[in-house]
Amino acid sequence: MELLQKFKDVLENRHTYATKWKERTGGKVIGYYDTYFPEELVYAAGVLPVRVLPRHEPDDVTDRLMYGNCYYTRDMFNNFIRGHYDYVDGIVCVEGCQWLYNAFDTTMQVRPELFSHYMFVPDFVDGRRSKDLMLSEMKIFKGRLEGWLDKEIIDSALDKAIAVYNEHRQLLRNLYELRRFDCPCLLGSEAMDVVLACQIMDKEDANRMLKELIPALQEREPSEDRIRLMLLGSETFDSNLERLIESLGGNVVIDELENGVGYFINDVAPLKNRLMAIGLRYLGKPHSALKDSVWRRRPDQIYRLYEDYQAEGVIIAKQIYCHPHGTDMYTVWKLLRERDIPFYTFERDTTLPIQDTTLGIEALIETIRPAVVRLEGWSKA
Repeated sequence: MELLQKFKDVLENRHTYATKWKERTGGKVIGYYDTYFPEELVYAAGVLPVRVLPRHEPDDVTDRLMYGNCYYTRDMFNNFIRGHYDYVDGIVCVEGCQWLYNAFDTTMQVRPELFSHYMFVPDFVDGRRSKDLMLSEMKIFKGRLEGWLDKEIIDSALDKAIAVYNEHRQLLRNLYELRRFDCPCLLGSEAMDVVLACQIMDKEDANRMLKELIPALQEREPSEDRIRLMLLGSETFDSNLERLIESLGGNVVIDELENGVGYFINDVAPLKNRLMAIGLRYLGKPHSALKDSVWRRRPDQIYRLYEDYQAEGVIIAKQIYCHPHGTDMYTVWKLLRERDIPFYTFERDTTLPIQDTTLGIEALIETIRPAVVRLEGWSKA
């Protein structure tokens, strides 16, 4: 489908998109490392927030400067060294995993001319003082932006940014609803291409394209019957895993990734204090593996999504050296075993170990297939 191809092209040519945006608007671009980054604040200032996503290339530098980091963050840094992010005017890191912070800090050592800011987002997001702390961090970041841009970020600009982003999240939720069908008209690889591309795009551009795409998909012929799978684990950066799963007779109908469904699952609620409203949205979104350290709400969130999208099995893809998901994985395994949900776990870096992964996914699908009973009319959307 041509509209889906446009999103895929943006993802594949992400640096070209951002460069052309700068040429067209004369605006600045900020790269960010984590989905807890308050994009609305930057967007209200007329700056394009672009998610820094890795792409693997030969690397003879990062092992000396980032020894022990996961390859996801090493390749982020390697992309900066190779000049792919030369169009970026600044980078911002919010409190997340240590490897993302290391990528940010090491990049600043080689690109000191960039605007940079570190924003603390409470790890204990349910703490009594977390909201006050988040508001304080938002005010500090707003002041840094205003000083850098030499302009005030006014309430009307924040209101517009909040409206644009809330509309964007609703459109992505509408897109994901199409994956609930017995035979979805949208494959998992296609959905991931769209969501990742949107993290690079100007949200007004993305919203226009989504408003064309969703009605077109509703008229599309449903896909063939496949084993319905859920994807968990570390953040992703392309749709190669989903395409491999589809080639083996499966389909990822839902994910619980930080830069998948976690990117758009909740909105900014209107408040008189706009900064507090934005901050509460990020504190209130379903916890990531790193921030789900006290009440352990993430397993319930995973199971609700699994049931809502009628998944039949789970694939957990963890980045090598990803300590948040490494420590959280045992809680997820406990949930899946208690509920007799078949699953397959594997580790990867920014390349996909095709042979081993193929064998594991094939085994999972063939384990599930005999137990799946389709009702008459299943193939009809």
